[in-house]
Amino acid sequence: MNYIMMVSGLVMLIIGGELLIRGAMSAANKLKISPFLSGLIIVGFGTSMPELIVSVNAIMNNNASVALGNIIGSNIGNIGLIIGTCGLIAPLAFKQSALKRDALVMLAAVILLILVGLTGAFSLLSGLLMLSALFAYLGFTIYTEKNQKTPSQKLHQDEGKALHAKPHNLWLVILSVVSGLVMLMLGAQWFVTGATVIATHLGVSQALIGLTLVAIGTSLPEFTISIMAVLRKHMDVAVGNVVGSNIFNILGILGVSSFISPIAFEGRFADFDQWALLFITVVLTAFLLFGHSISKMKSVFLLLFYVLYVGLGYYLFN
Repeated sequence: MNYIMMVSGLVMLIIGGELLIRGAMSAANKLKISPFLSGLIIVGFGTSMPELIVSVNAIMNNNASVALGNIIGSNIGNIGLIIGTCGLIAPLAFKQSALKRDALVMLAAVILLILVGLTGAFSLLSGLLMLSALFAYLGFTIYTEKNQKTPSQKLHQDEGKALHAKPHNLWLVILSVVSGLVMLMLGAQWFVTGATVIATHLGVSQALIGLTLVAIGTSLPEFTISIMAVLRKHMDVAVGNVVGSNIFNILGILGVSSFISPIAFEGRFADFDQWALLFITVVLTAFLLFGHSISKMKSVFLLLFYVLYVGLGYYLFN
């Protein structure tokens, strides 16, 4: 029964996230919002909505380990699994100038997570700090690129166009957004409840479930968008989608979660997972700053690292 609940919750998260993004994109087109803003904000926030709803739900149900594991695990999985898999399909060519700033912001967000983690917990104050950093990043990006034709501006435009949705009747747009939100909230409840009960029955920690099963499940929207981008030859969108999602996950989702309730940062998170996240983020940042593509060899490295990370984490901490 718990497996059925978890799988049903995951399906609802996927469908709900799709309905929300499509509804929001349709509304943006109806309101004549530029593809640049749609790509930067709607795609960035929209693909991270499952992570947000699941993490908030876990916090409110006193499952902080699931929430924190979901955030850290999603970021590691986004790089290791999603970019690794996409790069095996075809080399991911990109313009350094299009991703340089966002790659550095992604790395800075991870460093901020580690620095705040040194205090032993993510508090209301640290949540405010992270959300302020997110709004500063968005504000700076919009201010500097809205009316400019730069490579990074074009990348965010392409992200918006990749999820282009035709304007629909206003009531259909509202129905899509509302039903998407309802399915996300209900799906999150079922998914987290099922996953935590299964963790108890299997004798594994909630942290491990959050870092792997929950994190992979909530990252499926990013996975889908990146795979579709590769198949459509939009290689830079596949990479940019992951970079943007990783920024939102830390600054936005961890920020909101910390606002709701303090989150202890200890155990395997402090001893192992944060360093794995830092390492894989540094590797991806180096790929983006000092190269022009993520080759199949680099993709194999990312995938092998993810497998090693999951296996070693299970061996050491379970």
